[in-house]
Amino acid sequence: MSHLSAAARARTGLLRPLRAPLCALTLATLLAACAMPTHPDSAAPAPDPYNPAAVQLLDDTSWELTSWVNADGTPRTIPHGDNGEPIKLALSTESGVRRASGFSGCNRYMGTYALKNGLLSFGPLAGTRMACTNTLGGQLEHAYLDALAHIEKTGVQMREPQQLQIVTEAGATLTFTRRSP
Repeated sequence: MSHLSAAARARTGLLRPLRAPLCALTLATLLAACAMPTHPDSAAPAPDPYNPAAVQLLDDTSWELTSWVNADGTPRTIPHGDNGEPIKLALSTESGVRRASGFSGCNRYMGTYALKNGLLSFGPLAGTRMACTNTLGGQLEHAYLDALAHIEKTGVQMREPQQLQIVTEAGATLTFTRRSP
C-alpha cells in the first residue's frame, strides 16, 4: 500500500498533530515581520521634521498643499482649481531621474528635483499654458511656483498625519499633506 517503511510511517504520524500549530506559528512570524514599526511611546513628541535624513523619505511620494502661512503669520487661502482639483506635488524616481510634477492651481507643471543636505530643491519647472488669470487658482499659481523656486528649509513628518513643510526664502511656510498613491 505504502512505499514508506513502518518506522517512517510512525514518524510521519507523530509529526501530523504538530503541522497545524507549526504553520500557524510560521504565519504569525511572517505577519509580524511585515508590520509597520511603531514608536514605543505614542505620546512622545514627533522628531524634528527638519532633520536632513528625513528628507530622503520624499522619493516616490505625492502631496497636496493644505496650508500656506505668510512670513507675517497670516494664512493664505488655498483654492482648488476650476475643476475642484487641489494643488499637488508628486516626486518620482520611476525613470531613474528625480522628477517633480503636479497641479499649480491652473496649470500642470513638471521638472526635476534634488535632495541634498536635507534640502528639497527644484530645477526649472515647465508648465502647460492655460489662461486662468481671473480664478483664485490662477492668482495663486505664480506665487506657488515662485515659492518652489526659493526654498530655504524643508521638513518631513512621516508620522500621521504625514506632512511636508517648505519654508521659503521670504519666510512663508507651505504645508503639504501626503496623498495616497
